[in-house]
Amino acid sequence: MPAATVTYTFLGPEGTFTEAALMQVPDAADAIRIPSSNVNTALDKVRDGSADAAMVPIENSVEGGVTATLDAIATGPELRILREALVPISFVLVARPGVRIGDIRRISTHGHAWAQCRLWVDAHIPGVEYIPGSSTAAAAMGLLEDGAHYDAAICAPIVATEQPGLAVLAENIGDNPGAVTRFVLVGRPGALPGRTGSDKTTVVVPLPRDRPGALMEILDQFATRGVNLSRIESRPTGQYLGHYFFSIDADGHAADARVADALAGLHRISPATRFLGSYGRADGHRTNVAPHTSDQAFRSAHAWVKDILAGTSVAPEYVPEASPTA
Repeated sequence: MPAATVTYTFLGPEGTFTEAALMQVPDAADAIRIPSSNVNTALDKVRDGSADAAMVPIENSVEGGVTATLDAIATGPELRILREALVPISFVLVARPGVRIGDIRRISTHGHAWAQCRLWVDAHIPGVEYIPGSSTAAAAMGLLEDGAHYDAAICAPIVATEQPGLAVLAENIGDNPGAVTRFVLVGRPGALPGRTGSDKTTVVVPLPRDRPGALMEILDQFATRGVNLSRIESRPTGQYLGHYFFSIDADGHAADARVADALAGLHRISPATRFLGSYGRADGHRTNVAPHTSDQAFRSAHAWVKDILAGTSVAPEYVPEASPTA
């Protein structure tokens, strides 16, 4: 498929960190790019076929999981995460020309941006009122509209650079200079990306019944197979109070024997488990795999059981390990 015919959507408008994440996709520069007003709208465009994939935020190093994304991909027609992208986050405070910091009474931005700049705001503009925005860029662009009901916005530096009608009042206002947001490119189900040796698998596991040890039983499916978890978060299903699902990132690919075995175990415990994809890690971190959880170890173990059932198994001679020297 020529790159020009590919259509991507992203959490808009233009100039958001999400668009910056999308531009890390190799063919994005030549593709059709459509901004969406929120995560649900972006994913619905993928589900109805009006976009091939959507770039959406899923996790922030300061605030944790992006609940709108976690909830949206856990329900509805199934989707698949195709890849991830990491974007360092920095913020600026913008207003219309002529507005000074002392004039500001109301600030708008996205909730995650507000959480990452709250200490700076409290120190420099105490008592200011926060007005939630659908995105950082939308909040900034809203200042250019007649009748804007807030005085300033927190956004990405690129928005201020591209909009001459905005003045930057303060730069680098984030409370955590090393903040990073993780984004995922989400498409419709299909063939999985191949293994890279530096992979991640994401699943959603509903808790079938709230009882002692239920979560431990889920975690054991990974622990006993040597699968490390890089993220686990609980989210309410909305069905009734106390009913949750777990959103989990595991190191490895579904084609890895240890991960496949863990997925099978999850399905036995919770048949409604939703597989969201196996894809390459953006940081390139390679997982250390213990010898007894390698693909070869699983193949050897299955072959041994097969021989037992066939009546041809011969137990190897037991050779104890040498005692450590004093």
